Amino acid sequence: MASFSPLEVLSDPENGIEVPLPAELNLLYGRLRLPRTAPRPRVIGNFVMSLDGVVSLGVPGVTDGDEISGADMHDGMVMGLLRAVSDAVIIGAGTLLKSPQHQWTPEFVFPPLEGSYGELRSRLGKERWPACVIVSGRGALDPGLPFITEGKAPVLIITTRGGEQRLALNRMPSRVRVVAAGVSDPLSVREILDAVAAVLPGGDTFLVEGGPRLIGQFVDGGELDELFLTLSPRLAGRDGHGERLGLISGIRFLPERVVAGRLNGIRKSGSHLFLRYSFTAPR
Repeated sequence: MASFSPLEVLSDPENGIEVPLPAELNLLYGRLRLPRTAPRPRVIGNFVMSLDGVVSLGVPGVTDGDEISGADMHDGMVMGLLRAVSDAVIIGAGTLLKSPQHQWTPEFVFPPLEGSYGELRSRLGKERWPACVIVSGRGALDPGLPFITEGKAPVLIITTRGGEQRLALNRMPSRVRVVAAGVSDPLSVREILDAVAAVLPGGDTFLVEGGPRLIGQFVDGGELDELFLTLSPRLAGRDGHGERLGLISGIRFLPERVVAGRLNGIRKSGSHLFLRYSFTAPR
């Protein structure tokens, strides 16, 4: 960690609730303020994007985040920090299938700060790990995936009634809970959030990590408060063979509809930029 320099803070939010970061995290990241959204939980997103706008390479067996960021340590540190302040990390079933070995915990993406992440969660009065929420309308999940069989964090599968019936045919570990949030697939963002809040009634922060279709639903539904976006200097390219997705997929905004974030923070490390965009009015 001695060679791991702090992020350079170029701009920071003036509003919000300050998070009581332990000394090590405060040194490396700087002050962290999150938007005020009470009485409802805040919803934040986190992605890394190539310089030419790609967040998903569409290559089997390839970890998108590591390839796009260049396995950047600061990106891993920030991802771990955002998981550490969250009560739930929300992903789509496609993200799980692409990364079946991944564990959606803070220390998995940046092990050197495991102690600081744990201390932060203790200060915030949170459980040891955030719950991993998997959104799968059809409930077509393999119960033998390493994430399900070998993980430690609680898992919440949000699905439809049909998906619940399909999943009931499989034996799941006790830490896995299945909740039917609606009837039709895809589930609405409101159905997803209501189901998560019902299981985690004291939760104040939900983190959306993917993928492009799921984050698109949150933006479309007006349920994303803030986006943390790492802009990598790497170019991904597109050759017309296979789909390489940008940040939003499955829905079109411009020119029919204008959806725009407000730049709310800039940090820098080398040629990587760590940007924050707010989608709600500051409080």
